[in-house]
Amino acid sequence: MYSTRSATLVAMSATSTPLRLLAALVVTSLTVTGCQSLDDAGRVVGRADLVNDLASRLDEALTRTYTADYRLSAGQTATIAQAQEPARATYDWSAGRLTATEDATTRCETADGQTACTLDPPPANTAKPAVAVFAAARGEGLVTPPVVMNLLTAAALDPEATITSGNTTLAGRQATCVEIRRPADDLAACVTAEGALGSFTGSLGGEPVTITLTGYRETADRTMFELPADSDVVDRRPVQALS
Repeated sequence: MYSTRSATLVAMSATSTPLRLLAALVVTSLTVTGCQSLDDAGRVVGRADLVNDLASRLDEALTRTYTADYRLSAGQTATIAQAQEPARATYDWSAGRLTATEDATTRCETADGQTACTLDPPPANTAKPAVAVFAAARGEGLVTPPVVMNLLTAAALDPEATITSGNTTLAGRQATCVEIRRPADDLAACVTAEGALGSFTGSLGGEPVTITLTGYRETADRTMFELPADSDVVDRRPVQALS
């Protein structure tokens, strides 16, 4: 695990652009001077190499089937799940659920023991529904892989940043971690070998946040993508989307 000082980081919004393109911007923008760090083996690693590797992992994970459980700040929990054929994705936490399938984009909110869900048209890119889920989750203030990648990219472009890397194990999975220290703020993040977000410590919107992987499996229960039982449903999809 990596720790950071209390900091304020402004998160950039999630994007539908593949994450590896963000890394490509870093590769083409960085100069050699001041852009290297040491990994655990003592090898010199360029900032662009670090960001590019993590971005590629996160991007490739968009087409995997998996379920990842997390512990959030203040002991809360959340789960990210994806499945293929057909492609679908969901982000579930204590106060709600965001799901994208080939049939609909669903937002559910739970309060006072009652769940209300709204169905909107399916995401434009049905091959990578997690993109739509992550964009919506970011709007709820939740930590998502694209947000973490944006923060890492910005840090890699900062000539005053000190970036160190290492390896760890989270929920039984090997992960690559980076710790970034800057005069104004710090952050730390880990990405598993499978491309799942392993951990993040920093802040979003001025609020300190922490997310840590507690469980990972290469399967996804179909009920994760279905409407919660006894939920109130409002369907806002066009009639043609229902035919």
